[in-house]
Amino acid sequence: MHHTAHPDSLASAAAMACSGLVLAALVPGALWLVRRAPLWERVSLPAGVALPLLVLTHAWAVLGDMVGLTPPGGAFLTEPALLAAAVVFRLPVLAHTRHRLSDPGRCLCLFLAAPLLDLPAVGVVAAGHSLEGLAMIVAMLPVGGAAVAVTWAWVNREERMAAHALALPAGDGDLRAP
Repeated sequence: MHHTAHPDSLASAAAMACSGLVLAALVPGALWLVRRAPLWERVSLPAGVALPLLVLTHAWAVLGDMVGLTPPGGAFLTEPALLAAAVVFRLPVLAHTRHRLSDPGRCLCLFLAAPLLDLPAVGVVAAGHSLEGLAMIVAMLPVGGAAVAVTWAWVNREERMAAHALALPAGDGDLRAP
């Protein structure tokens, strides 16, 4: 097997990494800044619809060239569709809409998304484009990081609520843990 880095494969790997990083880090970061915008209420979908939509759109954008499903516009059509799906996916996790997930739901949604979004990249590796596939997998690591951060925040919130609920009033009005 020949392992030298061809300039075309380096450019392709850079494009895959940029696309993955936009999907995994830039979209959620930007959405977090405007998570209270009233527009999100109109475009949000339940997580049970948004996650499969993102996974399928991502597979189409990543694997479309390999299986002949790329539209005539190529990335000029697939990338905006992928960005829209990424926004719709993140809304139940980040935005305050009627579809907002509970803390356990947010954790589950993100922990499910991380490996599912890596599957198309595994297909790219299996097709012999290991540099491009690995670049996509590494660029998508922020999805798992977000899942860990959401879980950590939830656990800390639960611990604070439990400590507060266990605090007993003392005779002088102070609260003391038992």
